[in-house]
Amino acid sequence: MPFMLGYGLHFSQTPLHYVIKCTINILYHHDHHHNCWPSSPSAEMGSRYVVESGVFMSSLSATIFIVALVIIGVLMLTLLIALTVMLQSCKRSGSGVFDDVKKSNHHDHCNLFIFHAELNNLAATEIPIICKLHTFQFIKERYLRDLNTSLWFVEEYFSTLKPDKDGLDAILLDADDILSSTENLSSISSLEWIKQFEDMNHQARVLIVRLLVQLQASNWPFILFSRKPAKLFNTTWRTLIFSGYTGQSSLIMRSADEIEMESWEYLSSRRVQLQKQQFRIAGLISSQLDAFRGSCLGRRNFKLPYPLFYGLEEPTLGAEKY
Repeated sequence: MPFMLGYGLHFSQTPLHYVIKCTINILYHHDHHHNCWPSSPSAEMGSRYVVESGVFMSSLSATIFIVALVIIGVLMLTLLIALTVMLQSCKRSGSGVFDDVKKSNHHDHCNLFIFHAELNNLAATEIPIICKLHTFQFIKERYLRDLNTSLWFVEEYFSTLKPDKDGLDAILLDADDILSSTENLSSISSLEWIKQFEDMNHQARVLIVRLLVQLQASNWPFILFSRKPAKLFNTTWRTLIFSGYTGQSSLIMRSADEIEMESWEYLSSRRVQLQKQQFRIAGLISSQLDAFRGSCLGRRNFKLPYPLFYGLEEPTLGAEKY
């Protein structure tokens, strides 16, 4: 009866010593082509062996092996997908950080540029387009908040002081900050922007007039000044009343001789005149830097945020270069 031994060796009716000899040869020399059997015809006819190389496994083992390969493949695919998602997430996060840094750089750059533009009274054409966009965004998001904070500083400062009874302690307030209107927005074509600016102007006027009324209730006298010509006095005063101001105060406006003067020079000369009249300027409040140039400034000066979009052409939205 045939039997299997070692490397898939099948034997049938073979002398025992030949079997042992061939087995030793296979195990120690791995010579699969070496013939260990006698070469006599009778021996060749009386014996037969076959060397079969390979891996033998049952159907259950094969099934387990295939399932294991499938599981490993699924795990590798899952890992690949997870890594891809993580890399994309990191890329988006990194892109967001770089965008924030870029926006922050633009913000800082434009803040400095706008400050110098205001200081030097630059024309709209000299302002980079991206800074015009920055200004629009500033007005939309921060102007009223910064204005409210600045007015709070004014209120806190004067709440700790009392004017002299002689009535010569005066606070100078820029009336043009109250008079600002949609006529400054004539170059803007977007109705949506105009509506937003109208709302902003209205809220700004309410905040400034409220401060004015509160300080007058504390017996602080006010002197309003405007850069408009004196011939517009009645119209200007009606606008102040329409804006909510109902108190008593003086209103300084340009005379015919002062029309050709620079705004800062005109305002400085009027402060000198007030000082000659024995007025003591307790404070100066304005959003424009020309009010803080020249002589006879107040004991405490308050610079309000200045919405630089006045007089600017409407920027091309989406522009990125300048």
